[in-house]
Amino acid sequence: MIRDNVMSAGNQQGRLSKGPNPWYVSGFVDGEGSFHVAVYRDRRMKTGWKIIPEFHVSQHESSRYVLDELIYFFQCGYVKANHREKPSDVTVVYVVRNRNDLTTKIIPFFSEYPLRTEKNKDFQRFARVLDLMNKNAHRNGVGMKKIVKIAYEMNKNGRYRKRPLKEIR
Repeated sequence: MIRDNVMSAGNQQGRLSKGPNPWYVSGFVDGEGSFHVAVYRDRRMKTGWKIIPEFHVSQHESSRYVLDELIYFFQCGYVKANHREKPSDVTVVYVVRNRNDLTTKIIPFFSEYPLRTEKNKDFQRFARVLDLMNKNAHRNGVGMKKIVKIAYEMNKNGRYRKRPLKEIR
């Protein structure tokens, strides 16, 4: 059977199983992904704060296979329930937190296949945070403040953050 419109939205997710086109992956992430820098209080850290850069892509649990294929595509990450504490949330999320994987796989990929929406600005900031962390800037107060400032400029200027920026400084 030949389909009339093989590029229709209904056929897009199935394309991953045939080996994704890198531009497809970039576009998919543009719509469903995020780059985030988590900031947690941690008294064990020299600065009192822990920085965790994260790359996420979420989907309804019925499309988990697409996220599983991202593991194969990027050769890193894992898939988990998005909000385990909310039984009504039926989404799963592909997550990459490993700094080496972010630096050597995720950043180079999106540098070569750039995002086309405003999310590209978040990616650029995310890449800058990783660069600073790889230079150990997160281990001193001045570098930590620089990283946190960049992190709070991401994702609609930190609109959904639980802690105000002034509390971290």
